[in-house]
Amino acid sequence: MDGLLKESRDTDRTVSGNMETSTDQTPASSSAAEDRALVERAQAGDTRAFDELVRKYTPKLYGLVYNMTSNREDTADLLQEIFAKAYRSLKRFMGKSSFYTWIYSISVNMTLNFLKKRGRHAKISLDDVDNGIQNDPEFIKITTANRDTVREVNIHELQKRLNTAMMKLSEDHRTVVTLYDVQGLQHNEISKILGVSEGTVRSRLFYAHRLLQTYLEDFVR
Repeated sequence: MDGLLKESRDTDRTVSGNMETSTDQTPASSSAAEDRALVERAQAGDTRAFDELVRKYTPKLYGLVYNMTSNREDTADLLQEIFAKAYRSLKRFMGKSSFYTWIYSISVNMTLNFLKKRGRHAKISLDDVDNGIQNDPEFIKITTANRDTVREVNIHELQKRLNTAMMKLSEDHRTVVTLYDVQGLQHNEISKILGVSEGTVRSRLFYAHRLLQTYLEDFVR
């Protein structure tokens, strides 16, 4: 499953069906010092500095929100709300985390709230999943060993199937898949963004990957 997701992510950085990735997949590689300087200028009243942050993070956040909502209009509306909230809250940003972690947290929380209000997807008990899955022998094996390479597939057909499968996941599981497999964030970064432990991130990823594998079983057999 990881091989399929990586192949889909690395082969095409543009919009394909419902899945959309940004041209910069590694926000952690962004200059923290540059962000910090822009934030300080924006906090001092320089609106051009905040505009620069908006330009820098719009492609990344567009990919994040779009992959969670699968709707362009909703994504555009949410991005406006996200940056508006970030601007209003910027004075309270103390720099204890990186700016990208902070803006990603705002984006994820606002998008999840939107999805829950929209109520298009059934909810499942994440507590039950998280509490039990970390002792699953398959989970332990998969998270401590390298996976075999998955056979080559038609990438465009894979993306179509993956799009449909992604939208079958709960909002929380789709979030971790989007952050990890599409946005390219590491477990510790996702942990900070979502405010959960790294173990929980891993268990949710494992559960989501297992569901996706079921939905895409004809590709991964």
